[in-house]
Order: sequence, then C-alpha cells, then structure tokens
Amino acid sequence: MVQSRALVIALILLLSTTLPEVHSKSVFERDRRDWLVVPDAIAAYIYEAVNKMSPKVGQFLVDAAQTPAVVVTRNFLIRETTKLSILAEQLMEKIKNLWYTKVLGY
Repeated sequence: MVQSRALVIALILLLSTTLPEVHSKSVFERDRRDWLVVPDAIAAYIYEAVNKMSPKVGQFLVDAAQTPAVVVTRNFLIRETTKLSILAEQLMEKIKNLWYTKVLGY
C-alpha cells in the first residue's frame, strides 16, 4: 500500500490535473508553448479512469495534487520548462533567419 501511494504521488508530481485548458484543443492544434499542457491532459485521463473505478482513490488523487509540495514542484517545473521553451523558440528564429539570409540569400 505504501508503494502504491508513493507511485500515485510520483504520478501526480509528473502529471498534474490543475490546468482547465486540458480539453480545450487537440494536441496538434496548439501553439508551440501549449505542449506543456500534454502532461496535464494525461493526468486528467488517469484521474477520470481511476475515479470511475474508485471515487475514494480519485479523491485521494485530487487531495494529493493540491498539497503544497506538489503545487510548488509543479509550478517550478512549469516555470523552468517555459523558460527553456522560449529559448528554443528564439534559437529556431535565429536559425531560420540565418537560413534565409546566408543560405537562400533573401
């Protein structure tokens, strides 16, 4: 039982269910930064499946997702991943500009 609780908490850390836009768009219709929502979508599907089988365990998942440690960790991961995503976008723009100016001669 302790191992399964640890596994559930680890899943909650990785796949939180707090963003409301999980069901708003298809994964392929999103902007580049919206890929950060994918783990939340996975967590929502896991929660829905678990909640259908056992509402008590579903409530445990909700309670575990709202603990301060999980929220702080999730916010940190989102903040840092967003920074990396922005840097990757800037790098792609620089590569595209180099391609157009140096290689294609535009």
